[in-house]
Amino acid sequence: MTVDRLLPSPEAEQLLALTRDLATKELESRVTVCEATDSYPDGLFDILGAAGLLGLPYPLEFGGGAQPYEVYLQVIEELGYRWAAVAVAVSVHTLSCFALEAFGTAEQKERWLPAMLSGELVGAYSLSEPQAGSDAAALTCKASRTEQGYRITGTKAWITNGGRAGFYTLFARTGTAETTTPASNGVSCFLVPAGTPGLSFGKPERKMGLRGIPTTTAHYDDALIGADHLIGDEGQGLAIAFSALDSGRLGIAAVATGLAQRALDEAVAYARDRRTFGRPIIEHQGLSFLLADMAAAVDTARAAYLHAARRRDAGRPYRREASVAKLVASDAAMKVTSDAVQVLGGYGYTEDFPLERYMREAKVMQIFEGTNQIQRIVISRQLARG
Repeated sequence: MTVDRLLPSPEAEQLLALTRDLATKELESRVTVCEATDSYPDGLFDILGAAGLLGLPYPLEFGGGAQPYEVYLQVIEELGYRWAAVAVAVSVHTLSCFALEAFGTAEQKERWLPAMLSGELVGAYSLSEPQAGSDAAALTCKASRTEQGYRITGTKAWITNGGRAGFYTLFARTGTAETTTPASNGVSCFLVPAGTPGLSFGKPERKMGLRGIPTTTAHYDDALIGADHLIGDEGQGLAIAFSALDSGRLGIAAVATGLAQRALDEAVAYARDRRTFGRPIIEHQGLSFLLADMAAAVDTARAAYLHAARRRDAGRPYRREASVAKLVASDAAMKVTSDAVQVLGGYGYTEDFPLERYMREAKVMQIFEGTNQIQRIVISRQLARG
């Protein structure tokens, strides 16, 4: 990976070196087969958890790494450089831990966080529904109070690691139009363990890319969970969800940057070796300018997510910056991977080279954790508020 990183500490440098070595050994050796055959990388998240990579931005007292987001995101980028699907799953796991760490009680954290941050329990995020993707306030999955706790009924969609995760951070409606305010929309947050009776999953979606990690629907058929599985207060769910998504968007920006960097590196290596008219094609101005634009796009994406991360680490508002980073990085990934296919010409269009896979993987970066159209709405609203 041709990146000269400026890291805040020697510890961070050692962490990135560990990540590169582990990712090269464990991810590079599996990615081609798993993506070609839609095969889940069994045991891989145990390895990532044992290396401490599944709890990096969370407190030491619960088994986390206490790393600044600036460092955590560069770890995600390194994973994305080698296997985008796994990097996305790690980002989603980190996102799924956020609600408990930020809004859970001391007892809830003691009970669940150590297993989550060690990788014993890998998480999934359950916000979207078949008819409520970008419009999260329109969700209909319902959690009704009972003497035993909450009874959940409804369907969730687009769950990364669905059916494989150990817990699900679920957002469900606990109120009605008569009992809730527009600000809360009666949505609450729950932690649902895998194996809960009444929870089942649909067949994995047949996706354009990211095939090594399943994406499924989840069906709640009178699934009963205890009252102690409510995270935060009733009606606080959307505030929790949107707060988590600010961080989650940075994770996707880092994955997209790693993917774009890999496509750039593959294209440059090919352009150095391939010769036409008596010289390497990288020396032809038309192609060299294309590669220069690709490099500028990757560098800009990285700068955008690091800027947002540093604001987050400093305790500064970063919602607009997170949306800018996700927008810029995912658009860059789509353009850079497409241009990388162009650099390789006919070879780039074949499955003999990985560029066509990178291009397929890049597209979804513009869609999840809020489409890029949603990011423009977030950015414009922040501008309007001044």
